[in-house]
Amino acid sequence: MAKQNVAEQFVDILARAGVRRMYGVVGDSLNPVVDAVRRNAAIDWVHVRHEEVAAFAAGAEAQITGKLTACAGSCGPGNLHLINGLYDAHRSMAPVLALASHIPSSEIGLSYFQATHPERLFEECSHYSEMISNPQQMPRLLQTAIQHAIGQRGVSVVTLPGDVADQPAPDQSFESALVTSRPTIRPGDAEIDRLVEMIDQADKVTLFCGAGTAGAHAEVMEFAGRVKSPVGHALRGKEWIQYDNPYDVGMSGLLGYGAAYEATHECELLILVGTDFPYNAFLPDDVKIAQIDVRPEVIGRRSRLDLAVWGDVRETLRCLIPRVREKTDRRFLDKMLKKHADALEGVVKAYTRKVDKHVPIHPEYVASVLDEMADDDAVFTVDTGMNNVWAARYISPNGRRRIIGSFSHGSMANAMPMAIGAQLVDRHRQVVAMAGDGGFTMLMGDFLTLVQQDLPVKIVLFNNSALGMVELEMLVAGLPSYGTTDVNPDFAEVARACGAFGVRVEKPKQLAGALRDAFKHKGPALVDVVTDPNALSIPPKIKADMVTGFALSASKIVLDGGVGRMLQMARSNIRNVPRP
Repeated sequence: MAKQNVAEQFVDILARAGVRRMYGVVGDSLNPVVDAVRRNAAIDWVHVRHEEVAAFAAGAEAQITGKLTACAGSCGPGNLHLINGLYDAHRSMAPVLALASHIPSSEIGLSYFQATHPERLFEECSHYSEMISNPQQMPRLLQTAIQHAIGQRGVSVVTLPGDVADQPAPDQSFESALVTSRPTIRPGDAEIDRLVEMIDQADKVTLFCGAGTAGAHAEVMEFAGRVKSPVGHALRGKEWIQYDNPYDVGMSGLLGYGAAYEATHECELLILVGTDFPYNAFLPDDVKIAQIDVRPEVIGRRSRLDLAVWGDVRETLRCLIPRVREKTDRRFLDKMLKKHADALEGVVKAYTRKVDKHVPIHPEYVASVLDEMADDDAVFTVDTGMNNVWAARYISPNGRRRIIGSFSHGSMANAMPMAIGAQLVDRHRQVVAMAGDGGFTMLMGDFLTLVQQDLPVKIVLFNNSALGMVELEMLVAGLPSYGTTDVNPDFAEVARACGAFGVRVEKPKQLAGALRDAFKHKGPALVDVVTDPNALSIPPKIKADMVTGFALSASKIVLDGGVGRMLQMARSNIRNVPRP
């Protein structure tokens, strides 16, 4: 039997750790590894057109499966292209192993062609970033990287010069058992005792939940019922906590809706449950706050805390439920539920009432119809920007659906690349990319990857020919929009030219039929929906400084001859403004 080289050993260890695909673009320094993948039946090489897409796809696969995934880039520019997608995977706590191949080891430090220092460049977006400079470091260094990615839930980067990858692996290599899952962490007795005391003393308790509630839906519901608590959520908590939830009061934050803001500010005790919600301006500063999280490094960095509880959500709630005194007074809960219902009736539902004849099509209407027509176990990948708003407000979770996006990193162009990774996990599961025209065109070349891999991803393109969220940010800052418009082609024709199904929708009555045809199509499909560029996201709470900024920007547009645009915007959004 021929002796293994370092690249072959590298690929074997990844396979043993459960990796089934490696996403990337081939290149000379990567050749030994790519060839090792070719000869290893346990791992497939997924050829994409841009390495950023490789990292996004790997991150999405890791979020869907919870298992380690891999991506790779060749030396210099190749692996540099990975960095944005790796930032997203790392901030999304997705276990990803990235291979950054490197220039010949003899040329490192000598300004060689395509020279960079990847072991330094990726430090900020990884738990572990090291270089294999000698075959004797294998397999221990790779195993260490894998355990960092899985154990700390994030990215590990291994830098490997091409010449080292081609060298013989050590004769007596040391291989140990690999960590493949995380343990549960129970808080200490003192923290449990103190939290029980705080809960029992408070008449009005609110839970605000994030992605850390994954797998703990039953426990959150039982606990909320016991203490009569409204349950709000952050965007990343939506898919885990909103469904089958009789205590739901909506979402807080810039994309929020319902009564979550009121519930978090009018309670006596706010419990932050598995969330690293970044917007401290939406959190209260005059109520008692406890935070439960499995990651101690995030506890207390968003708000002042009265109690920090280090533990995973499910185990912590299992400790609390039998010990807290059951409350009988529902007045606070019922008040918040009524506020939430009123908000949904008066604001959110207004987005989709009587708009089935409006041209250009309201994006809210598109999202509402898509929610009704998509499969019960569909995976939605969502572009950053206004699509985040429509997904947050109109895509309904049910415990089987998944909704993923660049919710922590906030990158454009993530929806289609994430859909690639999500679809490769299961070609028979419906995957829908809710893409904006700005994000889609940024990495549009990898639409060809869908065609080449024959992936049945369905792209619903919200085409408003503008960077809508950026326009809103400018309006709030008191600035007229500038540099935000796009001149777009007929994307349906582009899709058909690439060999995919494509249909353009310009009238609401065409939408349901177009979606139905796209969903029936066995391969990749794109539905190009021309949407109203004047439809804005209005936060659930509007502060004076935001109103001032909006009024200032409006006056600048009017003075600049843009009265027609302001009238259109008023007609599009007057129904959206929350009433006192």
